[in-house]
Amino acid sequence: MSDITRMNPLKYRSIFISDVHLGFRGCQARFVLDFLQSTQCRQLYLVGDIIDIWAMKNGFYWPESHNQVVKEIMGKARQGTEVIYIPGNHDDLFRDHLGTRFGDVRVRDEVVHTTADGRRFLVMHGDKFDGVVQNSLWLAKLGSHAYDHLLAMNGFLSRVRSVFGLKYWSLAGYLKHKVKNAVSYIGNFEQAVAWEAERRELDGMICGHIHHAEMRDIGAAVYCNCGDWVESCTALVEHHDGRLELLRWTNAYPETVIAPAVAVALAKAN
Repeated sequence: MSDITRMNPLKYRSIFISDVHLGFRGCQARFVLDFLQSTQCRQLYLVGDIIDIWAMKNGFYWPESHNQVVKEIMGKARQGTEVIYIPGNHDDLFRDHLGTRFGDVRVRDEVVHTTADGRRFLVMHGDKFDGVVQNSLWLAKLGSHAYDHLLAMNGFLSRVRSVFGLKYWSLAGYLKHKVKNAVSYIGNFEQAVAWEAERRELDGMICGHIHHAEMRDIGAAVYCNCGDWVESCTALVEHHDGRLELLRWTNAYPETVIAPAVAVALAKAN
């Protein structure tokens, strides 16, 4: 975004981001940093898989752009933004520290968020509704390894498209939504999350985990998924009147802007 946007940031009541995967080569850290620098909010929810400990176990990777994202989040917390970190399965090490603080950042397993218009949403990562992760951890990690290779290809393709001035496009996301089993998995996950919100007599659920940004009514519940910052570069935001909206941050860049100069920056970041 432009310097003008950073001088006059987009102001929201609350922001929810998930699946940033810092420490993984497929993380779109420059987009994350730009989003954080271009927005302000009262509450910032980090809805799991912010740091990818699984990926770092296979080889440490932590460029300066990833460090800048952490500094930006900690800076917001110091300046008065309420920052809540809800660990996911890729950063489950932080689940050993539930109820504590890292600086000004609170660590929680789940939170009930009340919007400005009085609706109550359960906020959690969502891996608890994933049978593969819960029952077959080795299979989940094997799938994650294969997925990492697909995302590496996705990053290469993204940089090539950038050189030619084309918008960001996710090969991984495209394939995921074309494969029947993946579509079925997403639907089952969304249904399970919505049922849990209804069971707890809440208005809806806000989660991440499956890298598929979505906001829709399922039965009596509002299902909201923040998406991710590997494939889609999306965030869920709450306006000051309580209205929820999904933002796809790459759409903020016209094709004439995502050109060679930006391609070089993205290549350095990843």
